[in-house]
Amino acid sequence: MKKTDEEKLKKVEESDLFDDLFFSVAAEDIAFCEEVLQTILQDKLLKVESVIVQRDERNLYGRSAILDALCILGDGTRCNIEIQKEDNLDHIRRVRFNSSLITARESNTGDGFDEVITLYVVYISRTDILKRGKTIYHVVNTIRETGEEIDDGLHRIFVNAEIKDDTDISELMDCFTQKYVNNSKFPNVSKRVEFLKKDEGGRRNMLSLREEFIAEGREEAKQEVLGLREEFIAEGREEAKQEVLGLREEFIAEGREEAKQEVLGLKEELKAEGREEGEQKAAIEAYKRCIQKGMSKADALEISNLTEDKVQNIL
Repeated sequence: MKKTDEEKLKKVEESDLFDDLFFSVAAEDIAFCEEVLQTILQDKLLKVESVIVQRDERNLYGRSAILDALCILGDGTRCNIEIQKEDNLDHIRRVRFNSSLITARESNTGDGFDEVITLYVVYISRTDILKRGKTIYHVVNTIRETGEEIDDGLHRIFVNAEIKDDTDISELMDCFTQKYVNNSKFPNVSKRVEFLKKDEGGRRNMLSLREEFIAEGREEAKQEVLGLREEFIAEGREEAKQEVLGLREEFIAEGREEAKQEVLGLKEELKAEGREEGEQKAAIEAYKRCIQKGMSKADALEISNLTEDKVQNIL
């Protein structure tokens, strides 16, 4: 049963900033992203020049990378904001994978390694996925033997809404879990959420995008199923081909063995026939010599072990 517009709008109203689509639309607003990053990176002078969101036509990364919001900062630094409400993933490797795709995509052929981009990944989760009891974690590379940090240009920051520690970051994360936001510390976040939830234009835009998002999801699922179907058919063809080839080899092997046995049988048969023919010739020769020596016919037959009928047939 299809949902009415009212029911769909209610779904929008119940969303918070941990909803993939809701955050993606909210992040289209540069002021919103700027306020979020200024708070998390603790830099009030930070400026965001532009933002690429997952569904943006400028997003050339495809669905293999999760670009909830890739921000280009004033100094050219890239900062990818990822939103994650699930807690059953390998989050560390997810960040590593997505950051490698962004780095590769933003690099130019012929660039030296000193030109590899500086990239910040701000990974915002509903729960404390690292389970260390902190609101924010900075994951860095260190030399084990000396404890020194190594700067390779990748900065990984994990933030969560579960741990409350009375900091501005913790308060911002509270805003992410609320259906409606009204916090004077975060006027741009509050304004953006209010626009998307209460303004008629913002609500309709969210509704339209949600339908588009669902349709894309259905199409993607459909293509995935069709792809699996073709894969299974191809696997079936290959399996059938191998089975036929196997049977062919089996029949050839059986044919070779059968032919071999037949030849061996003929060979033995010919040997036997040869023996019989030789014995018969010897018996006739013995019979003839007995007669030549003047023996009676009966004695010649007895000595040569022949019968009179056989002698008549041969001679």
